[in-house]
Amino acid sequence: MSRSNETVLITGASAGIGKDAAHALIDAGYTVYAAARRLDAMDELKSRGATTIKMDVTSEDDVRAVVDQITRERGGVDILVNNAGYADQGSVEDMSQADARAIFDVNLFGLGRLTQLALPHMREQGKGRIINISSAGGKVPLPLCAWYIASKHALEGWSDSLRMETAQFGIKVVIIEPGTIDTEFNDVAFSKFVERTGDSAYRPMVDRFIKLVEDMGGSEPSVVTKVIMKAVDAKKPKIRYLAGNMAGVTMSVRKWLGDAVYDRMIAGMVK
Repeated sequence: MSRSNETVLITGASAGIGKDAAHALIDAGYTVYAAARRLDAMDELKSRGATTIKMDVTSEDDVRAVVDQITRERGGVDILVNNAGYADQGSVEDMSQADARAIFDVNLFGLGRLTQLALPHMREQGKGRIINISSAGGKVPLPLCAWYIASKHALEGWSDSLRMETAQFGIKVVIIEPGTIDTEFNDVAFSKFVERTGDSAYRPMVDRFIKLVEDMGGSEPSVVTKVIMKAVDAKKPKIRYLAGNMAGVTMSVRKWLGDAVYDRMIAGMVK
């Protein structure tokens, strides 16, 4: 089947990984629908042939309208790349419950609702692909990120269950776990970090954590895009793909040396 007959919906396509991956999908010949809250930030994608749509993944009206539009125009979504994500960080003591819920609304519940609406078409045609952009944090913890990490742990378990449910219908569910990536994502994540912490007992750790991330740097979004394209194109994609700075190191330390050694390693980095 020609790739142009395959319809891809990618969320969070206004910047970073999502935008870079949308360009790659266009280059590969897929019919691309790119969705994000900032419509004007996707003008370049539109000029290259993508259909760009304004969508807030937490809005029932928005996600339903997007799936309805693709169903009318293309029959349905063949490949769903759930890339939209949100990080807001701070200690458990300092984070409000409203801020914690906002993270889950984007990273789990909004993603889940969009997937739910896309599934009937995939099931009825006997094939489909769902690619969920998780995080290395979905497997390994970090201090000061408890709610974000929890949302990604939840996404991992949710994706595993979905994979088991939908395999009978020819639907493949893939999880991608990026490490540190050089995008505006971290700027958003840190924007309220210092302000929220103020002069609390966690402020010294916050300052060290931010410096650590800045000094460490991150991989280019294209590193993750290459993995997304593998997951999209492969006849038998892996269940999980790692990509980007520190992802493999942190997971290996925890897996092979255990929680206590991993905790000491992280503590030493933010000491």
